[in-house]
Amino acid sequence: MADTALHLVEQVIPEVAVRQWVCSLPWRLRVLCGYDKRLCADVLEAFVVELSRSYKRRAKKSLGLPTTARALTGAVSVIQRGDSALRLNVHFHVIALDGVYVRDAQSGELVFHALAAPTADEVTDVATRTAQRVQKILARHGRTIDGTGESDVVEPVGEQLALAALCGAAAAGHGLAGDGAGEPLLRIVDPARARKTERVGESGGINVHAEVAVPPRDRAQLERLCRYVCRPPIAQERLEETATGKLRYSLKKAWRDGTVALVLDPLDLLARVCALIPPPRFHMVRYHGVLSSHAKARAEVVPKAQATVVQLPLFKEDRTAGGAETVLPPEPRRKPWAWLLRHVFDIDVTTCPRCGGVTRWIEARAMPDAIARLLAKHGLGPRPPPKPPPKGQLRLAFPLA
Repeated sequence: MADTALHLVEQVIPEVAVRQWVCSLPWRLRVLCGYDKRLCADVLEAFVVELSRSYKRRAKKSLGLPTTARALTGAVSVIQRGDSALRLNVHFHVIALDGVYVRDAQSGELVFHALAAPTADEVTDVATRTAQRVQKILARHGRTIDGTGESDVVEPVGEQLALAALCGAAAAGHGLAGDGAGEPLLRIVDPARARKTERVGESGGINVHAEVAVPPRDRAQLERLCRYVCRPPIAQERLEETATGKLRYSLKKAWRDGTVALVLDPLDLLARVCALIPPPRFHMVRYHGVLSSHAKARAEVVPKAQATVVQLPLFKEDRTAGGAETVLPPEPRRKPWAWLLRHVFDIDVTTCPRCGGVTRWIEARAMPDAIARLLAKHGLGPRPPPKPPPKGQLRLAFPLA
């Protein structure tokens, strides 16, 4: 999460105004996109195409361009599979450049032109056109989501049968095990924390939200936004075990009806986690427009990568016949773990908290017995060993059809 956010801020998104667009899907379409990665990619592409079209049309009107082809847009999309209640909720977060690039006729340079915030009608227009494209995509894939007509949803076969059952129950918010199998999960409701409905554009079950914007030079806020859209599906600090053996998962924000937490069976939690795992070989972060890898103008737009500064030695001596030569190692593709901890949490593990000197490795152990001896040697209490795994394969008590 933190590493991806830093990559987007430092090497992808230029210092221009950006806006977050969130596209939510009908619950039945969430199920289909949950296990059909080709359909999910096509639906995302439909939304990004209509979003880019909206920016181009607005730029042509406000800038007086002769054609929309002169306006270049860019965006980064992140596919999120879950919501705060651990339900399967495939939706798209798109961080779009809140304007367009236009090449200057005299200098030949790309110049960014920021656009005004979209109106409610313009947001609704994006949702409407996306819904129309999605209907065509569903027809091309031989699927429908309304449950009517001769060409109904093509049911999965083979290995996808169990996955489809998991996705369907997880999207509907139903339990999968125990006495509440097939029923909605128990909820803890606090009416005092109910909140009002936010303004969104909606059409055909497609909801589009475009309220969050980031100023051009506020890179700290942009990084927080990138960390938010790249966040993992489960927050462990909000998961706790109750006295009855059930699991309580607190919501980050209360729902509109005042729901503040959910009560799950342990097997329900495992089933939800299975539904939230993305398909193999499926990119969850995608780049569009001038920010895509194949765009000709990408090098003119993206910021230049900066060297990472760490306290560890960054060079080595190469002894040759001519003497000593200093050779710099190549820049790592990812930020060092210690650097990320210091950057995000202000924790410097490379500095000793007692003397302030640079820390160094003394010992490392991987086996449980060796770890216990090493902790005892340094005066630290060993952690209890984990419980042994159950014998045999656990069977989830819910139907697969």
